[in-house]
Amino acid sequence: MSENVEQVRCLIIGSGPAGYTAAIYAARADLKPVIYQGMQPGGQLTITTEVENFPGYPKGITGPEMMEEFKQQAERFGTEIRFGVVTEVDFFTRPFIVKADDGKTIAAETVIIATGASARWLGLESEKKLMGMGVSGCATCDGFFYRGQDVAIVGGGDTAAEEATYLAKLCRKVYMIHRRDELRASKAMQHKVLNTSTIEMIWNSVPEEVLGDDSGVTGVRVRDVKTGTSRDLSVTGFFVAIGHKPNTEIFEGQLELDDQHYVKTKPGTTQTNVPGVFAAGDVQDHHYRQAITAAGTGCMAAIEAERFLAN
Repeated sequence: MSENVEQVRCLIIGSGPAGYTAAIYAARADLKPVIYQGMQPGGQLTITTEVENFPGYPKGITGPEMMEEFKQQAERFGTEIRFGVVTEVDFFTRPFIVKADDGKTIAAETVIIATGASARWLGLESEKKLMGMGVSGCATCDGFFYRGQDVAIVGGGDTAAEEATYLAKLCRKVYMIHRRDELRASKAMQHKVLNTSTIEMIWNSVPEEVLGDDSGVTGVRVRDVKTGTSRDLSVTGFFVAIGHKPNTEIFEGQLELDDQHYVKTKPGTTQTNVPGVFAAGDVQDHHYRQAITAAGTGCMAAIEAERFLAN
């Protein structure tokens, strides 16, 4: 093998709770892991303000602070953390050949994929401006902060319906904004939404602008797609639930993906269809999408990588 190719026992692609937890376990097992942090070092939690549902932080912590602590813990045990993006993988031969944007080519004996998933956003400038100040892509993460308040959620599928009913248990009023005149969610979820008194459907409508100031979100302007008229809803929280996109583009044709392009893993494991390649966190989980579950699968992936190398 070429002298320019770096030999690595365990390469972790992506950071966040899954990647950093995998690194902690892999480093403690003396696998000398190398992490490429990816486009968003620390993952989705870095755009979250307060995290109050992760065990061990009784007073809560901000997402960026938590990810910095995860990173420091991984480094403490000898993980090499690199700022950069993996651009190409070859999983057809082992060791696996991986190329990164820093010009390095790596021959990895095992690979843990922790590239996560990205929430789909509406693309409004005001949405971006108020991100983390009332705009959220996760009701189960952030809904607690809006207890007793009025909020809006946009979407019409099962995820939006589930998040709307979750918010309805906490909030005084939930406006559910949908561009059509019927929900795309399953019949059971539709029934649940339409029979929850605190959820008010805003049919045939799209958000035009998220309203707010330095204190956060104060409302949302919605436009009726049939009449063209607009009106403002007074809310303090705005949740976007129009789906997630797993960050799996470079794995197309290399790994087995499901119909939504998430990495397929064998039930109860983080094993992909390629022995020696493991997937952890949101890149293989479109059901829970929580920091704690991502961390759990990161632990699993590292243990499975260690056992794979021991055989």
